[in-house]
Amino acid sequence: MKTKLYLLLAGLLSGFAVLAQKPAPVGIQLYSFRDQFAKDVPGTMAKVKQMGFREAEIAGTYGMSLTDFRKLLDQNGIKAISTGASFEDLDSNVPKILAEAKALGAKYVTCAWIPHPGDMFRIQDADQAIDVFNTAGKLLADNGITLCYHTHGYEFQTYENGTFFDYMAENLNPKYVNFEMDVFWVKAPGYNPVALLQKYPKRFLLMHLKDRKPGTPDTNTGHSDVESNVTLGQGDVGIAAIMKQAKKSAVKHYFIEDESSRSMEQVPESLIFLEKLK
Repeated sequence: MKTKLYLLLAGLLSGFAVLAQKPAPVGIQLYSFRDQFAKDVPGTMAKVKQMGFREAEIAGTYGMSLTDFRKLLDQNGIKAISTGASFEDLDSNVPKILAEAKALGAKYVTCAWIPHPGDMFRIQDADQAIDVFNTAGKLLADNGITLCYHTHGYEFQTYENGTFFDYMAENLNPKYVNFEMDVFWVKAPGYNPVALLQKYPKRFLLMHLKDRKPGTPDTNTGHSDVESNVTLGQGDVGIAAIMKQAKKSAVKHYFIEDESSRSMEQVPESLIFLEKLK
């Protein structure tokens, strides 16, 4: 009897181990665990692996050299798909960005913020970004790296008969610059991520999956309370419909991003939600 019970328990544990190692259906933006990485880089990376993630977007190396951080990724079977770059470096130091992307093995570089005064985004800010992104994007593309601008809310402020995003999409050369849709930051200013994917079906190559607590006030400033980030499927962003459309709209890589203080608890729950959508 004891032997049978032991074998049964062993089988269950083995099953749980296999389940835990099952590859996640999407990647993770490592910024989600910035507080944990700041205290323990190897331990936090091990947790990322245990959750099942095999793809990641990089947001800094937490004091480690690029070489050592890449080794840590490799040891945990995690591939760097994309890495962030500042607007300033895109403007004046593309070789630095190239070196970082190549050291990490990333094929995409993202930029998440265009400098502008206060909360108002202006035409001169958009024009400067178009110039910088088109120039840097060509240099990156010539070296096998794709540049994507990460939407952040303020580019949906009104301009002429549309938004500054429409203006940028029209003037950024799709051969060199495309987009990473942060679905939270499309919803925040009152726009529909599904409709935007349909309007620009081949421009969003990357996507941040992030949900918003119902009742959170809309904003087009690019600023919002990080604690409004909730488990995917529990918010008002409409993740299920977005995933359905994204698969038709040439999105190549998805990353869960949870900026709340509950990310370690919420991210595994978000993965369960995404698995159920299959």
